[in-house]
Amino acid sequence: MVSPLSFIDPTATIGKNVEIGPFCFIDKGVVIGDDCVLMNGVTILEGSRIGRGNRFFPGAVIGAIPQDLKFRGEETTAEIGDGNTFRENTTMNRGTAAKGRTVVGNNNLFMEGMHIGHDVIIGNRCIIGNSTKLAGEVVIDDNAILSANVLVHQFCHIGSLCMVSGGSRTGQDIPPFVTAAREPIAYCGLNLVGLRRAGFEREKIDQIHDTYRILYDLKLLFEERLAKVEAEIPASKERDYILHFFRTSSRGIIS
Repeated sequence: MVSPLSFIDPTATIGKNVEIGPFCFIDKGVVIGDDCVLMNGVTILEGSRIGRGNRFFPGAVIGAIPQDLKFRGEETTAEIGDGNTFRENTTMNRGTAAKGRTVVGNNNLFMEGMHIGHDVIIGNRCIIGNSTKLAGEVVIDDNAILSANVLVHQFCHIGSLCMVSGGSRTGQDIPPFVTAAREPIAYCGLNLVGLRRAGFEREKIDQIHDTYRILYDLKLLFEERLAKVEAEIPASKERDYILHFFRTSSRGIIS
């Protein structure tokens, strides 16, 4: 299951039923869980901690040091959960002293040539398209979809079940359940297809839509909009998530 043409440092820990193709490099102290597949030319560097059932296509590089001039060689990690797919030439840097780790959850798909910067945190079941680039300390919640060639600025937060159009760039947070597109990037309504596929019923979708109708009513001040949502929209997990997202945004919300 392991090609003799690959290098595996003797201090690395390799799980059961792992396939390692030719010309792979596994650095010191790396941990790879059971049932992973590393195709040819995959590089897993120091600090990488990988769960079960992940697939790495040719040219993937996991755990490279951060592209951050503040990095001083501190011990940090790149942590990957279970069931993820990293397509050709994807890259994931490990953390810095800021958070100490870069984290990917479970069952995500990272398409060809996309980059996960230092201290990024990605949830579960996300799809991130070809050549999309995530700068340092970006946070992406569960079930988000970013199409190809999306550029995300440092510290941005991408909400759950949103859809970000291909070729977009954002320096602000993108709230949950929405479609974001245009140039400059803007709120373009709900991600109706994604919500329906996720099993949201019509009543719940209407409630989310009413929440955003109020939040994007620019005739009101920001705090007035938040108060109006609390007064007019029944409390729910989705409503409270949206309100928390808006209240805790550090980069501001897309218009």
